[in-house]
Amino acid sequence: MSIWDRLGDFIARISASTASGIADFVEAVRTVFSGDADLRRRVAFSIAMIALSAKMAKADGVVTQDEIRAFRAIFEVPPEEVGHVARLYDLAKRDVAGYEIYAEKLAQLCGSGQPNCMMLEDVLDGLFHIATADGVLHEREGQFLHRVSGIFGIDEEHYQTILARHVHLGEADPYTVLGIERGRPLEEVKKRYHKLVADNHPDRLIARGLPKEFIKIATARLAAINAAYETIERRLKAA
Repeated sequence: MSIWDRLGDFIARISASTASGIADFVEAVRTVFSGDADLRRRVAFSIAMIALSAKMAKADGVVTQDEIRAFRAIFEVPPEEVGHVARLYDLAKRDVAGYEIYAEKLAQLCGSGQPNCMMLEDVLDGLFHIATADGVLHEREGQFLHRVSGIFGIDEEHYQTILARHVHLGEADPYTVLGIERGRPLEEVKKRYHKLVADNHPDRLIARGLPKEFIKIATARLAAINAAYETIERRLKAA
């Protein structure tokens, strides 16, 4: 059974109950899947991507065709589950509760005292992928993502690393992507690069809760890491 089957069943079940807002769905994830931590993470991730995408679109005020295509590229939803996903997306857009409340409840699923929680980084990466699909990170989108990262407990330095994977930051960009200080020797850069590749291998991401249906997020992240390393290696060897 795919994550979409489980998600569709969950949304239909909660929709038929007293759930009236996104926060209710988050609380339901905690209780409905209390006996299966792996499935809880996968369902929570999927709901986070759908709901926060809707909240980001509402905050920005403009949904471009590029963003819609990017959303659909990440969410390869089976036709029979489209209605459930659309209902959750619309509920998030109409929910009067601010996205901060939802992000806070989502962060709690990672447990307290876990800065830079990797599942939440995966969520943020997916949101960046959608926001920058039109080639630009608009101001309101940037403010939204920065605020969400803070609620998620992602520190500023780590946030800049995530940002650099999606938005060109100038000359220091490849070093920021790898999270390494500019001017370090090639061997040190290579060691950092290999660690990032291992940490962000698709199998590793799936093991920590990224549904296999969202694996394009992982491949896009690896592409940015590879490009950054190749740029630094080329510069250092030419020096």
